Amino acid sequence: MKKQIQYITIIGILGWGGVSNVHAQIKEEKLILNRNREPEVKKIEKKKTSIAAEKNYPPKGKDSLRYKITNIPIVSDFKTSTIAGEDISPQFKADSHRNYFQIGYGNYGKFLFDGNVSGQLKPNLEVGADVHHIDTSGLKKDYTWNSKQQTTEAHVFLNSYGTKGKLNIDTGLELNGFNYYGNYQKVIQPKAQAELKQNFTKVGVNAYYDFYANHYLNDIRLKTSFTKDHFNSKENYYDLNLNLSKHDFQISFEKEIKLNTNMGVGIQGVNTQFDLLKKNESRHFTANFTPEFTLFKGNHYLKIGSRFTVLSSQYQSLSSDKSTESKWHWFPTAELLIAPKDEVKFYAGVNGGIKLNTYSDLLHDNPFLVSDLLLRPTETKYHLYFGVKGDIEQNFKYDIHGGYSKLNNILFYRSNNLFSFNSGDLRPTYDYLNTFSTFYDHGNLSDVSISVAYFPLENLNLSGEFKYMSYALKNFDHAFYKPIIQTTLGAKYSLLNKKLDFGFKGILVTDRKANAFYPELATPDLETYTTNEVTHKKVAGYADLNLFAEYKIHKNISLFAMGNNLLGKSYQSYLGYKVMGAQILGGVKLEF
Repeated sequence: MKKQIQYITIIGILGWGGVSNVHAQIKEEKLILNRNREPEVKKIEKKKTSIAAEKNYPPKGKDSLRYKITNIPIVSDFKTSTIAGEDISPQFKADSHRNYFQIGYGNYGKFLFDGNVSGQLKPNLEVGADVHHIDTSGLKKDYTWNSKQQTTEAHVFLNSYGTKGKLNIDTGLELNGFNYYGNYQKVIQPKAQAELKQNFTKVGVNAYYDFYANHYLNDIRLKTSFTKDHFNSKENYYDLNLNLSKHDFQISFEKEIKLNTNMGVGIQGVNTQFDLLKKNESRHFTANFTPEFTLFKGNHYLKIGSRFTVLSSQYQSLSSDKSTESKWHWFPTAELLIAPKDEVKFYAGVNGGIKLNTYSDLLHDNPFLVSDLLLRPTETKYHLYFGVKGDIEQNFKYDIHGGYSKLNNILFYRSNNLFSFNSGDLRPTYDYLNTFSTFYDHGNLSDVSISVAYFPLENLNLSGEFKYMSYALKNFDHAFYKPIIQTTLGAKYSLLNKKLDFGFKGILVTDRKANAFYPELATPDLETYTTNEVTHKKVAGYADLNLFAEYKIHKNISLFAMGNNLLGKSYQSYLGYKVMGAQILGGVKLEF
């Protein structure tokens, strides 16, 4: 009877998923199956399952405490194609192999290779590498010009476990090749042989040292990267943070109240140089000091702190001399959690800070940017938030969150006008109304989010997320390409004694506002143009559906199939850039 219920459940899930749709933009179509390069633990709960801690305990050879550690994210970490990476394969196995590689092929000429290998050189020293590659031939039936794209990533990592802490080092290389294939008007269009290519390469080193005990030294983190694109733009980035802490102070007048103290010290910088059009250059440096005190009483806590930031910026272009700006910023930090029981926990707080907008990050968000941007930091003067979350009987988790923020230099994208208004025969790659630039405005952001995860069966995981975001800007009516509502539904299911796995992901995004330019011939004999801007162009919303299945034919060999954008609608995430239709990719995976 139990098996029949499970079969009925999975049929219901797949049927329910059929009314949604999935994101399948060419550039962002990047499958990441069964591995995370930079694991992110969204929620870890430690539950004591055996003896209590006692002085001078345990006896020699015994463990003092045993913990059951569950890593259950509030929402699925599956990402669809337009948000860069995706994994919908269920992960119920506790004995999964560390090493694997897989290869797959699908329509639109899609080819996938993915692998990870690691091993121990010594009992406390591990080294490894992973490689990910995917390419596609693009939309040959929709465009006469080239729209193929590819992404390749390779990483080498080292993990060392010492007597006082652990060290992790990762060195990575990322190669991205694609085309400015989007075009939303018919007056000026590329020739079939037109070169529309763009590419960028990113190399970086990340290092992290985590001290086992929080006695004065907590952890040290370093991130570095260098990015260069096809048009000779260059960007250097670094981020160094040292976290100091002293925990478990007993408050003398109330023994059940404990105090934790933390101090973060960090520097961050980015230098970006463009070699096209206005040749914009920007250099930003921040130094951060974040003292923080947290009082604990049972499951309740009160955190009070501050963030002191000094920001120094330099700007220069062909049309403007070098200018320098330096300013100190103070941001409040506080959070209160009242947890009468696990099922209901109330929280509220305030925070803020400076975010450095980098060319590298923006290319991952919107690869169709012209290679000449004005890059300004975004300042969150304050972000007020409140919410309620809980864990009901360890099989239903929820988090309801609301917030209000005041921001300076909110970044959003706008379509570019033509850069040259003469004949289109010799028009450069980025001059077919097919690129975007960054724009900024001050304003407020109101947001609401609801996240839930439900585990009705041991091998069934259901998740959902709802996000509402509304901007009120000072100078613009709309923050372009910022949807008001995004909804995500997901499911993972395993059956046949964990030999057969299913995954589902559906995303619904509402309409977004955009701007557009429509050219007209000004002098037909000379083929010069004028353009008229429309500032309230609508980019239609979409529904996006993905399905995944994997069957283990041997303990080391599996067959998998993935379907993306199964409803096949050629919607747009950015104006002019159609996504691929229904896609099917199948392959084989070897684990060892």
